[in-house]
Amino acid sequence: MLHSTAGPSAAAAGSSSALAGPVPGHSSLDLSALQSASRVLQEQYVKDAQVVPELGDTLTIPGIQSSASYSVFPDDWRVPFQRQKLVGIPVELFQHYNTTHMQTHMGLLPEIERAWISIDSGLFLWDYIDGHELSSYTDQPDVITGVRLVKPKPGVFIDEITSLLVLWSPISITLIGISATTVPGPNGRTRKEIKLYATDMSISTDVEMTSVIGTDEGRIFMCGNQDGNLYELHYQEKEGWFGKRVQLINHSVAGVQSLIPRLTATRAEDRITSLVWDPYRRCFYTLTANNTISVYRTNGDKTVQHLQTLSNLYKAAQDKAPGSPALTPKAFFIISLHPLEPTRSQNGVQLMAFTQNATRLFFSPAMGYGGYGPANTSRPLQLVHIRLPPPNLLHPDEQSPDPLTGYRVVPTPDKPSRPFIVSGLEPVCYIAGLTVAAQTGDTDNLDYMLCISPDLPQIGSFQQRSPLSNVYAGGGQTRPPLVEKATLLTVPGRTWDLAPVPRPPVAAAASTPPDCPAPVLTNDVATQFCEPPRQFMILTNAGVAYMVKYRPLDALLIVIDEYANEGNPQSLIQFRDSFGRDQTCAMILALASGNTFLAQEQPTTLGKLLTIRPEALAVAKQAFYDFGERPTWTERVTYGTVTGDSSGTATFSGRREGLALYFARLARPIWKAKLTKIGPNKVQQSNLSEDVLVTIQQNMFALKDLLDRNPQLFHSAPGDHAGARSAAANEQEAWKAEQNSVSQLLSLLARTIEAISFFILLTDHHIEDLISHCEPDVQQVVSSLTFEQLVTDPNGVHASRALVNVIINQQIGQQINVDTISEVLQQRCGSFCSTDDVMLYKARENVRKAAETKNPIERQNWLGESLRLFTKGARILELDKLREICGDYQQLNYAKGAVELPLHCAQVADADQQGRGYWVAGCPPNDARIQLWQARLRCYDLILDTLSVFEEHCTNAKSAGGLDDPDSVRAHAYDLAFGSDDEIFHSVLYGWLIQRGLADELLEMRPVYLEAHLRREPLTEQKLQLLWQFYVKDKQPLRAAEVLSALAETSDFDIPLDSRLEYLTLAVGNAKSHPISTSGNHEEALAFLTDLEEKLEVAQVQLELYHTLAPRVVESEENAAKIGLLTKGLYNISQLYQVYADPFDLPAIKLLIIHVSEHRDDNIVRPIWNKIFEDAMDGVDPAVASDRIQSKVQPLGQRFYPSVSAFPLRHIASLLMRFMLAHKDVVPNGWAPRILVQCGVPYADIWDILHEMYESQIPPFNDQANVQAVSSDIAILFSDWIESARRPQSGGTRGEFPVYRIDTAIDQYLSELSPSRTETKASYDAIKRQLRQNW
Repeated sequence: MLHSTAGPSAAAAGSSSALAGPVPGHSSLDLSALQSASRVLQEQYVKDAQVVPELGDTLTIPGIQSSASYSVFPDDWRVPFQRQKLVGIPVELFQHYNTTHMQTHMGLLPEIERAWISIDSGLFLWDYIDGHELSSYTDQPDVITGVRLVKPKPGVFIDEITSLLVLWSPISITLIGISATTVPGPNGRTRKEIKLYATDMSISTDVEMTSVIGTDEGRIFMCGNQDGNLYELHYQEKEGWFGKRVQLINHSVAGVQSLIPRLTATRAEDRITSLVWDPYRRCFYTLTANNTISVYRTNGDKTVQHLQTLSNLYKAAQDKAPGSPALTPKAFFIISLHPLEPTRSQNGVQLMAFTQNATRLFFSPAMGYGGYGPANTSRPLQLVHIRLPPPNLLHPDEQSPDPLTGYRVVPTPDKPSRPFIVSGLEPVCYIAGLTVAAQTGDTDNLDYMLCISPDLPQIGSFQQRSPLSNVYAGGGQTRPPLVEKATLLTVPGRTWDLAPVPRPPVAAAASTPPDCPAPVLTNDVATQFCEPPRQFMILTNAGVAYMVKYRPLDALLIVIDEYANEGNPQSLIQFRDSFGRDQTCAMILALASGNTFLAQEQPTTLGKLLTIRPEALAVAKQAFYDFGERPTWTERVTYGTVTGDSSGTATFSGRREGLALYFARLARPIWKAKLTKIGPNKVQQSNLSEDVLVTIQQNMFALKDLLDRNPQLFHSAPGDHAGARSAAANEQEAWKAEQNSVSQLLSLLARTIEAISFFILLTDHHIEDLISHCEPDVQQVVSSLTFEQLVTDPNGVHASRALVNVIINQQIGQQINVDTISEVLQQRCGSFCSTDDVMLYKARENVRKAAETKNPIERQNWLGESLRLFTKGARILELDKLREICGDYQQLNYAKGAVELPLHCAQVADADQQGRGYWVAGCPPNDARIQLWQARLRCYDLILDTLSVFEEHCTNAKSAGGLDDPDSVRAHAYDLAFGSDDEIFHSVLYGWLIQRGLADELLEMRPVYLEAHLRREPLTEQKLQLLWQFYVKDKQPLRAAEVLSALAETSDFDIPLDSRLEYLTLAVGNAKSHPISTSGNHEEALAFLTDLEEKLEVAQVQLELYHTLAPRVVESEENAAKIGLLTKGLYNISQLYQVYADPFDLPAIKLLIIHVSEHRDDNIVRPIWNKIFEDAMDGVDPAVASDRIQSKVQPLGQRFYPSVSAFPLRHIASLLMRFMLAHKDVVPNGWAPRILVQCGVPYADIWDILHEMYESQIPPFNDQANVQAVSSDIAILFSDWIESARRPQSGGTRGEFPVYRIDTAIDQYLSELSPSRTETKASYDAIKRQLRQNW
């Protein structure tokens, strides 16, 4: 029925390197899908925790104080227990046992895997696992009547002693030390090897002791067989002043701190008959002959505290089950007490009392109180429920095959079925909701075993409910009452003792971490995949018989085999109806894939996978498909929306639910468990058992293998590879949702298998050391990680990568080739070590080899290979690791790697060019792309650091030539940097070089992206200055002029006014240097030059204006602000006139502006000149005024003449002449024309103006005196003109002098000259002589 198959790691089961077979690695993880699947597992844990009620919840239903609901079945798959094997007592002991003259007693010591058998004073310890080995003890002379194994007090005995044997006889008690170690046993099992140690601790007694118990702290209690008193055997390492080494304390006489005063002495019927230790609540119970129960707590070293007494239990039982035939004074005799395991339910039951006719009394702490023990203090117990014996038990002959014939006795009409009423039960064993009690058989050498277990299909909610069932369910739903299965099985011989078989270490796989919802203890539907079935040992005079509790999984295997053999599906359908679709599918998956816990006996070898035979496997697969049904889709229409706009919810098939259930149950022991715990010296160490991990991995891998080989199990129908092609749209949605969920679960399954391999590998490499070498933040993360987070959380991914890096670093540090460990990582846990990871590890090893080799060619080859591998794995290269690699390359003078690797990483970090788009867009604020842009910058910074390091090498070292020559390395690094085609990097590089003062060298090189860098926003004054210089060096003077013009005119920078003027001057110069173009844009260049020159003139006016106004900044704050604006930018000519020259009344500046603008308007310019003359004459005498006029007019004339717009010559001459005529007595003759000559006006022009005045007859030239004065000025003008013409340096030629015209005019002037003007006449005469002499 079952076949043993070595799992993928069976060959390495004994090794700490036991990892599953290869699982394909994944280059990238879909964490969201893994997390979604993990939530599905959590849902299954919650279901498992709720599907079966706690025992207390079924016993404390209001109104139901007693019950007797039992399911009794014939010998089929529904029978809860099955007898297994019988290990016979060794022949030599059997002979002693049959000797009538010997006193023989026996019992079980399951903690050390021994049965004890006393024959008179001899004690034999029989190894029932081995079947033959015996240990004996014959060092005391008294007849041994009882043996009990207890824990020793700490510090009293040597460390090897792990247990104590308490031997008692009618007159003495002896302690023997026991050491037990686990050693390999037969058939691949382990067994206990024991040694006995004499302790020299023995004491005589007046009464024979019985019912010995030991507490967790090593105290030993017992009761007297004759007096029924409570005794304690107190022992200590040495005798002292206040106590012997061994002494017997009678707590019934003294030493009990009772909460209830003892009023009378102990009566015979009140004598204690048995004691029971409660390890969960750290108290013990006593039972008396008259069914009275007392509760005690150990208190102090030699004292106990009496907490409570429960008496009159028969009457209390009758009150709860009135009229029950099972409750009679004769039958009501309590034979044993059984502490119950604590539960999370508020209705938790603490104690069960068992009577000789199988009536069970359940006691619970009173509501509103605490309980006994550390967590529950002084909660008095009360009887809460009476569980009556099964009234419908089948006689063993009618349900089990006859041991002789092999056939079952079938009831007939003449021999009807007879219910079996149990009585005289003893001994009794209870654990985890299971009860086994011995009943003397009605034939010799045959006992009956009453076996009781919860009927989970009756009390659990395994069936599927429709989505609307909760809507219409009433609010008064009650808890299900307790229903149990009961059966009678036979065992050969007379029963001496019963005990549960201790759980093997691998059963720890079924334990649930604290933070995970746990199924109730009795729910073996949830735990059957992770632990072997519960077993009981029955010690009889024939040997040790084993009885196993059938799990639902075992029952399913029976019905599948039945269907495979007989073709009858009735039992299989009946099973499905009992446990529900989903649970059945989960169990079928376990059978079909194989499981290490399929066998009913205890597992023998770790990693031994058991599978079912092929015929049963075919039935299981078909049943999985048929029972799984189809997923369905429930639409959820949103009213008020467009027709067809709806959403819905998928109800998954039983196949998907079964997969989720089985997967979740396999993972439960580790899923929510912390990976590490704090060990000695506060160092983190593994918190997960390697045996548990390997066991879980075996079963998970078997499941994955089954699903990989049978993908059709999740198709819509057998052979329908197209899925639900013709199905309705909603059915297609359901299939789509199911396929997606199954895919996520399978991904999580594969990832979990790899995670187990990964964690085992960590433990192989001493996980505590690995963690200690991680960064503090990683250590903190690891300390808080659960296994689930290792598999599905980003922190788990980060921590696992850090741990792998530590492993690789260790390998490299020990100069071990990393290929082996990389191969192991990639094959066994590929998602934790991708191909990229492996490439990085190999690359780092190549760097190490390069550093070690002395051959420069080999070093270059190793470095080149490392660069190639690093480049391929750059996608997962973290910044810190990249920085470390660049540092190695720098130390090895490998410029190529130190430059090209960060460049490649920058491209990889911004693979979709979003960071580049952010840069191209001008780095706008509040843009999410800035993260990718910054990732690029961090890579570029590493290159700049490399260039700085190589610069330092050149500074600190002398050139030695060769590959490692610092100058050569530096030059090569710069060549690589400038050779990059990454424009962003070039921009960063140029900025770095400019910042270091290397702008001139950069301009000389003129690299390809320099112009774009200098033109790129945001612009700075420095960039624009470099840009125009770039154009000058690049023979593009017109572009240089454009940049200079923009620089002069910009208001973005605080540029001094004189600098702006300088920029404009340079712009004009560069524009003039522009060669004449034949391409047709010469006119544009010329227009640009003209515009520049005009701007330059205006800028010069602005500068002069500023210098003129600068002294006036102290006049007022308003003036200071207004004048200061002149330095912030360039103004046009109109602004200068209207905003400054006119408001500040600056005549000279006004004239300058008019001159530059060439604006001709006499109405504007004449008032300006009038004002100049008025200001010169204001408040002074004519002599001073004449000087002031001369000092003002002369420089203005020199500056503006022959500008008609700024220097109206005739108007100015008129003003001068009028002033002279008004002050003839003060102003000398010739004053006016001489000023005009100094202004640069030609003599001929001055003469023309004076002659017009002479002839005009317009006032004031209509007065004869004024006319004579003009004539005198003309005479002086002629004299000066002739003198000037005669000078060799004279600009004009002698032939150009108007001799004839002057000579003729003099004749006129002399004829009209007043006789009194003798000086003037003499001047004219002299002029005529000069004319004749020289011309």
